[in-house]
Order: sequence, then C-alpha cells, then structure tokens
Amino acid sequence: MSASRIVATPAAAALIDELKARHGSLMFHQSGGCCEGSAPMCLQEGEFLLGASDVKVGTVHGVPFYMNKTQFEYWQHTHLTLDAIAGHGGMFSLEQATGKHFLIHSRLFTDEELQDLEPVEQCG
Repeated sequence: MSASRIVATPAAAALIDELKARHGSLMFHQSGGCCEGSAPMCLQEGEFLLGASDVKVGTVHGVPFYMNKTQFEYWQHTHLTLDAIAGHGGMFSLEQATGKHFLIHSRLFTDEELQDLEPVEQCG
C-alpha cells in the first residue's frame, strides 16, 4: 500500500462535506504564487482549467488535490495535511462565505514513506 501525500483533519473534512452539499463535486488547486495563490483553493470541479503545469498530488476526503508543478518540486518531500480554521482565506475559494478557510500543514516524509509514495499524475 502506498503512502498518502495528503490527508484532511476532521475540521477540513467537515468543511469539505458542507461545501459538497452546497456546490456538488469539488477540486482543490494550490498554485504556489504569492498571497492567495499560496493557499489551497477549493473550487467546483472543472471550474479551474488544469494544464501541463499542474500535477494531481492525490485525493483528500474524496476530492482531487492539484498543485502547480513548480510548487510541487518544492513540496515533493513533504506530507500535506489540509486543515480548516476560522477566518477568511482566498476570495475565489468556495469556503470564503463560511467564515473558515483551508490551509496546509506540512512535515517531511520519513525515509520509509519516501520509498512507498503514491505517484503524482501529470495533468494536461
């Protein structure tokens, strides 16, 4: 069994469930740009056009999570935990109206995890 690259906290899972009930199928994208681009953006699936500069890092609580491939080069050795906290995040992210926002916690993979990682999928 492969080691997961991303998981959700219970708070993030609850917010994902709330957004799925309201908006249907979802997707996450993290571009790695400044300001809002460095936070995970939650969008309706297909609302953001993916291209050759994106990779699918994995699936978190049933939702695909994509990242700009340049950003992934920096984060490829880290395990990601999607969390949700009080406050306002990206103005284009679906959780904006909830008074909560998604953020990422990271830690380095162990040597064992690095040997058994889920592969990423190239988009485009």
